[in-house]
Amino acid sequence: MLVLSIIVSFAAVRAAERGPAISAASILARTKVLASDEFEGRAPGSPGEDKTVNYLIGEFKKLGLEPGNPDGSYVQKVALVGITSKPTLSFKIGGTTLTMEPINDFVGPTSRVQAHVEANNSEVVFVGYGIVAPEIGWDDYKGVDVRGKTVVMLINDPPVVDPATGKLDPKVFGGAAMTYYGRWTYKYEIAAAKGAVACLIVHETGPAAYPFGVVVTSRSRENFEIRTPDGNAHYVAMEGWLTIDATKKLLAACGRDFDALKKSAATREFRPTDLGIKASFTVDSTLRNVDSRNVAALLPGSDPKLRSEYLVYTAHWDHLGRDERLKGDQIYNGAADNAGGTAMLVELARTYQALPKTERPRRSLLFLSVTAEEKGLLGARYYAENPLYPLTQTVANINIDGVNQFGRTSDIEVVGLGASNLDDTAYAVARLQDRDIKPYRFPERGSYYRSDHFEFAKVGVPAFYADKGLTFIGQPADYGERMVNAYVAKDYHQVSDEVKPDWTFEGAAQDAEFLLQLGLRVANETPWPEWKPGNEFKAKRDAMMKK
Repeated sequence: MLVLSIIVSFAAVRAAERGPAISAASILARTKVLASDEFEGRAPGSPGEDKTVNYLIGEFKKLGLEPGNPDGSYVQKVALVGITSKPTLSFKIGGTTLTMEPINDFVGPTSRVQAHVEANNSEVVFVGYGIVAPEIGWDDYKGVDVRGKTVVMLINDPPVVDPATGKLDPKVFGGAAMTYYGRWTYKYEIAAAKGAVACLIVHETGPAAYPFGVVVTSRSRENFEIRTPDGNAHYVAMEGWLTIDATKKLLAACGRDFDALKKSAATREFRPTDLGIKASFTVDSTLRNVDSRNVAALLPGSDPKLRSEYLVYTAHWDHLGRDERLKGDQIYNGAADNAGGTAMLVELARTYQALPKTERPRRSLLFLSVTAEEKGLLGARYYAENPLYPLTQTVANINIDGVNQFGRTSDIEVVGLGASNLDDTAYAVARLQDRDIKPYRFPERGSYYRSDHFEFAKVGVPAFYADKGLTFIGQPADYGERMVNAYVAKDYHQVSDEVKPDWTFEGAAQDAEFLLQLGLRVANETPWPEWKPGNEFKAKRDAMMKK
């Protein structure tokens, strides 16, 4: 059976090589459309959404793909609520009041579907990194009752050093690699579970992997949540961020030293620290219901026995829209993030569709462009909770987020390398391209938990997410790192993320070819992809498949 699978897979790869080639020009052309000012930054619930959804439906129809929704349409409605928050925050320290300035000192939205939330004189507790991880004996709350209190915590995982090596201990929070415990979403979740009224995360650019300006652009504007019957009443009332300078100023005012507290928080012995101050805040919100949309197109499998099994390609179509508070350019075009990735998704669909029918994948392919990734992976989460096709018939997810705009590389990086045997298939495909597979260069950034594949992984579906390589052909050794770092510092989630004159998308086409060959193997081989033993998502998949 294994030999047959290898033969079928290799035959499919050869068929793709003979068939239509991935076109860098097509990816670039579609990126220019999606990232144009006409599409207004592709914010959910805006005219930009209508233009984006209509464009994608039109492209899939032109390609001859079938509607991806079994109801005969190309869309899956995603019921969201838009929340535009105006917060205030102050701290009472002895007989004085320290008022925080929005944007400059803090960002403090709410995810509750309420026009007004507030708290007065809430006790403030520093809870280290805000993590409860019983499997490694870690508890930053240590039995302290924080119900009705405001908790302040650090971003990322604790940097626990192995005394034997002097390096970060890989057995504790993954060493240098961020775990889900380090994600801000987890921190708000555990604070809510503990009954806190507000959660304030201290922002530091290094551990967060982005400057505070990214928090401002992402969280100080209209945010979205999936509509729920309880209006998210179980969330903390304020999901806030403090700048490092504001935090140090606050702690100094109450006689505490930031560096000393941070050092103490990196040990299991840490205990929550009552700062002896009171927090008061209000959040006034403008609310609106938004019926956003995932766009789905289907390429039915060629094998009558396997066409009821699905490989799902994903790429989020949304970005940050426009901000009329800005002077000059107000549109967040999101060219690399993720107009380019969405264009790659469409190009993959075109290439698959152009294969002769006798060489089509045996399993069905669903091309899913999801909404509201920038608002917390909401479109992908909605699909994972309300799948168009059963998860028990979904063999894997391949996600595209971002694009290689800088050129061809001799390597490709896999985020979360080692999670599933999809990686084994990726190694084989990379060899066909004379490329090396490498682990993601910045494991401390927690990228595995920051894109749409994570929502599939959370429910048990093996998920794969590759990022651009760093070894650019014909360029100096440090070229890739310089270009990526410059993008993160200057363009990521900024209005300057626009198509640049020197973008050829040859690297994007190379990566799309890689994902095409990977998908062909997954869609044709008899064995399903599986999580590796010990993976955190394996139990979910095992339980799902036993039902």
